[in-house]
Amino acid sequence: MIAAAIRSLALMLVLALALPGQALRAEDWRAQAKEHSIALKDFRFGTGETLPEITMHALTLGTPRRNAAGEIVNAVMLLHGTGGDATSLLQPHFGDLMFARGAPLDITRMFVISPSSLGHGKSSKPSDGLRLAFPRYDYDDMVRAQHRMLTEGFGIARLDMIIGTSMGCMQSFVWGPMYPGFVRRYVPLACNAIPIAGRNRMFRQIVIDGFRNDPAYAGGNYADPAALKQGQETFANMSLIAGSNPYRMQAEAPTLEAAQSLLAASKARLLARAADPNDTIYQYDASRNYNPAPRLGEITAPVLWINSADDFINPEGLGEPEALAKRMPNARFVLIPASAETFGHGSHSRPQLWMEHLLRFMEEHP
Repeated sequence: MIAAAIRSLALMLVLALALPGQALRAEDWRAQAKEHSIALKDFRFGTGETLPEITMHALTLGTPRRNAAGEIVNAVMLLHGTGGDATSLLQPHFGDLMFARGAPLDITRMFVISPSSLGHGKSSKPSDGLRLAFPRYDYDDMVRAQHRMLTEGFGIARLDMIIGTSMGCMQSFVWGPMYPGFVRRYVPLACNAIPIAGRNRMFRQIVIDGFRNDPAYAGGNYADPAALKQGQETFANMSLIAGSNPYRMQAEAPTLEAAQSLLAASKARLLARAADPNDTIYQYDASRNYNPAPRLGEITAPVLWINSADDFINPEGLGEPEALAKRMPNARFVLIPASAETFGHGSHSRPQLWMEHLLRFMEEHP
């Protein structure tokens, strides 16, 4: 009872800090972000292919703190979702609550590393020049690149925590068995721990086929990504549906006219940021052999796994995540109820929806 009351007070304090004029706001912590470009030599992919060098890009907030042995002890890594990059979680709706003084990732105490995963953002990817000659990476390759970035680029021997959203959530379950003992705590948000099949794979395949079947795709040798009108529209449509919350959308667009207007505005916003087709195909296909379920028992570090009931990609009950969580000796699964206040799959980056659970987790595993 006392602990719960303390958590509630802590949550109220964090939320109060986010009020205008009282907290470290986006314009403040964003100005502190430092950019890193880390070259990794002779990178070997799971396919057996190698590249003489790949680049991993990352943004950092805060300052590394070292123990008597010189080891960094306060590093936290943020892992974004499919198609995102290092900036994905460095947004006001996430950072203003998470990075403020007294918040879970208070950047006066924590060293926050937000990389662009392999194939994303400013990290190495097909559109850098190799196009379809770029090795067909998967989640294992992406995690190996993250690990080398941390050890070779930042000199980190152990992470305090990984907070991963969507694809980054799934990569948390790859990290555990691949690098046991490297991460002290995991917070995977909005994913499942079963193979990418069923509607999830169909959704991805629709996006992939939308680009590949576009007359302007030219076998991957297109000159202008925006010229693939069919592919870009398919991608925008699927992104809009997969990332939405039906309750919120009903509240925001309660009439036919309002729904049509919201659809047009949302599509226009998505189409204005034309995605690179080859990069997107690789990103959506990288999950093809993902299946951490058989090795979940090897993840002995504390895990707080949070999904939302209105997630189009990972709806309530799919894959029995409660049962899967029990395979890990120190894990807890939380399902956020659907409401007009949630954001569907995007609830993963809205800390106000799950902050209380995170505070409890960090209290139990300090």
